[in-house]
Amino acid sequence: PEALLDVAAQIAAGAPPPPPEITEAARAAAPLAVHIEPARVRAGIEAVIMGRSLDVGLQWMHESGLLAVVLPELAATVDFSQEAGRRHKDGWEHTKQVVRQSVPKPSVRWSALLHDIGKVPTRVMLPDGRVTFHRHAEVGARMFDPIARRLGFDKNERQKVRFLIYHHLRANAYEAGWTDAAVRRFDHEMGPNLEELLDLSRADVTSRRPGRRQEAVSNIHALKERIVAIRELDARVPPLPPGLGNAIMET
Repeated sequence: PEALLDVAAQIAAGAPPPPPEITEAARAAAPLAVHIEPARVRAGIEAVIMGRSLDVGLQWMHESGLLAVVLPELAATVDFSQEAGRRHKDGWEHTKQVVRQSVPKPSVRWSALLHDIGKVPTRVMLPDGRVTFHRHAEVGARMFDPIARRLGFDKNERQKVRFLIYHHLRANAYEAGWTDAAVRRFDHEMGPNLEELLDLSRADVTSRRPGRRQEAVSNIHALKERIVAIRELDARVPPLPPGLGNAIMET
């Protein structure tokens, strides 16, 4: 069954998908993937999501049945509608696009891959046709915990990916009306994960509306510029009040 991971990684690296009969044979063998060592599973998935054709590799993982065995939480997003009515936004297609648009850092790619798994258990269809996913980021972060244990993430990696999933909506909520205090608080709360969070936020814009992606990315850029400007302002040493220097010297 480890060969299935290798095939997916090769496809993600640019190799053409195998013919249907090979994929059908892979589907029969996929249940055996439960016996693969966790570290090997994680390495195989990471090889896929770091590939230049990662979306094709991920799609083959789904079609071969491998995804449902190694990441059932993600497989649940396939054909999962995020919108009601005539506009249909599929969670799986959105996820593949976000991973493809993300920077090639393993922590960001893993976060992009799993950022919306919490939408499946939190989806509520309202009578007026709207769809909500209340607290899906928090739920998704909790869902990542058993995934991290299952795949053998070390403590630092687990904490970083969990943090990014939990906070993946924060930067896209930025508005120019935020006070400096609000920007400082955001910067402080994101801490050493700020850059990766902004990377994930930029990738998590998949709107087809003209100009919407550029508008959202520009908004994130504006947030980063404000953070830098406020950091520079706060780093300046304030001058001593008039006369205080002389008073200190006289004591």
